[in-house]
Amino acid sequence: MDTLNQPLALAAPAAGSAASVAWPAQALFDLPEKVLQFGTGVLLRGLPDFMIDEANRQGVFNGRVVVVKSTDGGDATAFERQNGLYTVCVRGVEDGKPVEENVVCASISRVLSAKSQWAEVLEFAASPDLQVVISNTTEVGIQLVNEDIHLTPPTSFPGKLLAVLYARFQAFKGDVNCGLVIVPTELIPDNGRKLEAIVLELAHRNDLGSAFIDWLESANHFCNTLVDRIVPGRPEPALYAQLQTELGYKDELLTMSEAYALWAIEGGEKVREVLSFHAVAKGVVVRPDITLFRELKLRLLNGTHTLSYALAHLVGCATVREALENEDLARFIHNLMLADLLPGIPYQVDEKVGQRFGMQVLDRFRNPFLEHRWLAIAMQGTAKMQMRNVPTLLHYYQTHNAVPHYMALGFAAYLLFMRNTASAPGVGQGEANGEPYTIIDDRASYFADLWARLSPEELTTTALRNTVLWGQDLTRLPGFANAVTNYLTQLLEEDPAGTLAAFFTKKTALAN
Repeated sequence: MDTLNQPLALAAPAAGSAASVAWPAQALFDLPEKVLQFGTGVLLRGLPDFMIDEANRQGVFNGRVVVVKSTDGGDATAFERQNGLYTVCVRGVEDGKPVEENVVCASISRVLSAKSQWAEVLEFAASPDLQVVISNTTEVGIQLVNEDIHLTPPTSFPGKLLAVLYARFQAFKGDVNCGLVIVPTELIPDNGRKLEAIVLELAHRNDLGSAFIDWLESANHFCNTLVDRIVPGRPEPALYAQLQTELGYKDELLTMSEAYALWAIEGGEKVREVLSFHAVAKGVVVRPDITLFRELKLRLLNGTHTLSYALAHLVGCATVREALENEDLARFIHNLMLADLLPGIPYQVDEKVGQRFGMQVLDRFRNPFLEHRWLAIAMQGTAKMQMRNVPTLLHYYQTHNAVPHYMALGFAAYLLFMRNTASAPGVGQGEANGEPYTIIDDRASYFADLWARLSPEELTTTALRNTVLWGQDLTRLPGFANAVTNYLTQLLEEDPAGTLAAFFTKKTALAN
């Protein structure tokens, strides 16, 4: 079986293949290099690089990506052998229908090693074609390291970026028209603003001069972003072998991805003009304010996960997909998201926009190609509950002055899930359906102590009143503590599946 490379890709459409594949045309290999990307990870390959390829195929943006890898070897050699090509196997559910697509991406032109090819990176910094910098160096990558940016190369990502910008400033003699649009995709709030602050501080520490600092601030655009796409990367060995057989070629860089994609970028007209791929690439949004997208993801996607994991696990579902195959859990998750969480978002959201997002979330939850385990979602669940759901709960009360019963049941299940025997700091052992499970949560020992000495009613009141956990005394919300106590008592006296069934029986009776 041949390995994926440029000659194979150009010959394949005529030769045919066992599976349906979107192949690149010769014109895509001839496009100028417009993007400098720090990182070779699967998220970058499955989201920004994939979207740039999608736009290039439609004659928009028309630029390729030069990738900087921090070390030699690894997937850099695979990129070299495959002429920068890799397959994205898109698998998921969209509007309730299965999606299966195979796309050979040609957006990456070459991969440079920062360790051994730093001079080439700085040479590319002086290219008149360069317009954009993209990064994903993990969350720890955007941190200040006090270093000389003239090192070959600097250690940190901000140091490397500053060196690139300084080389560009010198090459174009401070021309304000030669600045770059910088788009970090690291998953931290205000990633662009934080990166800019670090780069500016590092420029001052390196005494790069007021003219450069003025150019840095006025000619360049650091964009806050939000990325949302599950990109597992290479599948497990059996599926990997099966996919290569179906495709008819070997691909060391083959990448799995879900169908849903969002790349929200904060910027004005200049950013929209440079990032022209936003006009045609599905899932790219450029707006002056991306708070809406952050709130929808945090409150509806992440918040639903956090208020569902305990109940789903206690009922006996190991994965998110399994929960959506359980009629009562699927109904709970749907109504939790759209009846309680959506109206509680502490940000103005058009109801139709929120409902559309919620239905997309449910499609993602149903994806048969992903195994998203509830116990993984449960890690540090207490901190997640405070960040994702407490503001929603408070806003719901401000606007409705009523008990959000889906949230109350989810919270009661969380309290029961946290019944444990602490085994180490931040670690506890719980039990459900006769099977032990491990709790990874900094508050595991706190709840182990509460369960050892308090009744369910006392435990609920004590936990809800804990302002250290929630930043608020949640017992002050009328009826909430009472509802949580009642649901917790029911979960203890009946099995969780029965409690859930009775919950909907009661809801139906009230509706009638």
